[in-house]
Amino acid sequence: MKGAGSLTAVWESWFSSRGREQRIKDYLILSKKLVWRRQASFIVAAILSAFYFDPVRIIFLYGIVVITEFLDERLARQAEVWDGKDPVIGRAILIRIARNTVLSAVAICAFIIEIAIQQKTGGHFMSLFFLFSASVFAAMYNSQMIGILVLRLSIYAIGFIFIAFLDIVRYAPELNSPIWLEFFTIIFVLFFVGDMSLKFFRDYQLQLKQMRVIKAENRRSKAALAAKSQFLATVSHELRTPLTSIIGSLELVNGGAFGELPEKSRPPLEIAARNSRRLATLIEDLLDMQKIEAGEMVFQFNPIDANALVREAIDATAGYASKLDIHVIVVPCRDDSRIAGDRNRLIQVLNNLLSNALKFSEKGGTVTVRVERTDETVRISIEDEGLGIPKDAEERVFGKFSQVDSSDVRRVGGTGLGLNITKQIVERHNATISYESELGVGSTFYVVFDALTDAAVEEDDLDPLVEFD
Repeated sequence: MKGAGSLTAVWESWFSSRGREQRIKDYLILSKKLVWRRQASFIVAAILSAFYFDPVRIIFLYGIVVITEFLDERLARQAEVWDGKDPVIGRAILIRIARNTVLSAVAICAFIIEIAIQQKTGGHFMSLFFLFSASVFAAMYNSQMIGILVLRLSIYAIGFIFIAFLDIVRYAPELNSPIWLEFFTIIFVLFFVGDMSLKFFRDYQLQLKQMRVIKAENRRSKAALAAKSQFLATVSHELRTPLTSIIGSLELVNGGAFGELPEKSRPPLEIAARNSRRLATLIEDLLDMQKIEAGEMVFQFNPIDANALVREAIDATAGYASKLDIHVIVVPCRDDSRIAGDRNRLIQVLNNLLSNALKFSEKGGTVTVRVERTDETVRISIEDEGLGIPKDAEERVFGKFSQVDSSDVRRVGGTGLGLNITKQIVERHNATISYESELGVGSTFYVVFDALTDAAVEEDDLDPLVEFD
């Protein structure tokens, strides 16, 4: 009873170790996937052997090998329901794995040894090759469980040694005979198989260690991202309410609601109002970025006419364009230009692109907005005559908190988030955004959508409410 208690303690220790349960499941899953690949070489061996040797005995022994494969596959199916937590079930599975391993290895050895026994001349290349291939296969794919691997290879080693001694017992050759050369070669192969198996096992252990490190880093990264998102959401919400009051109050004061302002007071108040609006824009961008990263931004997809969408966006930025004395020209599409999308989010996209085109244009310049239809797409392009973008600057253009002109004396300000948010919204519409630019000439940004056909609208394929993770 004391011995049984000690054995139980060993089993409990084995199953309480990190990764043991996963190794069993990995072993069973891999065994199930590779069952026919493993049998391919034995099928070939059975066909060849049945042709050259006694077919009845060969087929009988190969049938036993097939039966052991069915036992392994059956165990793998039954173990799929195991959640990896109950050590009692785990012990039972491990015992069955060991039992099946013994049956399988013995059946394979018996099958191969029968080939060697029936082959009277010419050495035992065929039987040794198939036994070697079985050993290599075990070393490559059974590294999850070193005990099972050692058990299988030990039985194979007995088969190797039996075949090695077979002709020595038969013919009692001189030491300089090729039979002894074959014997020593087999012994060398055994050492090679053992060394190779140890290498595969060590590689598997290294992979497990690396996976644990990656999973730990992933958990820490997720925790840090969640903390960052929560911080941004909390701070942004807390700042937005008082900032809205500050902006409203400053606009009232600057508008003369409390009387005419002294000339000396007007400039600093206008600066305060302008910077407050910039801060409000930053907060809105931070909130949008946090929603996108957290998968909380919801999109209401409906058929939208791209021409109408462009006109609405231009109307929304008309005041800004007039203030900068920049003309906006619209070139609408004469064909059907319907797309599927969230109107409010796409207005946000166009507003960002229009605002960028306007603020980077020279006074008195022109911004051209085009809607074009191809066979399968609708393209909206916004072209300016501004500063242009340097080559190889796409990462900065669409990056977070980055601007093409990041110097302290840049002409225009911004949060560095607008185009990054724009790109993410566009991609969630299964659309693409890109640009062409030449320094000193201007830039053209393109947003390309899948065109919405009549069939798509009639079949009501659109999900009216889609939330992206």
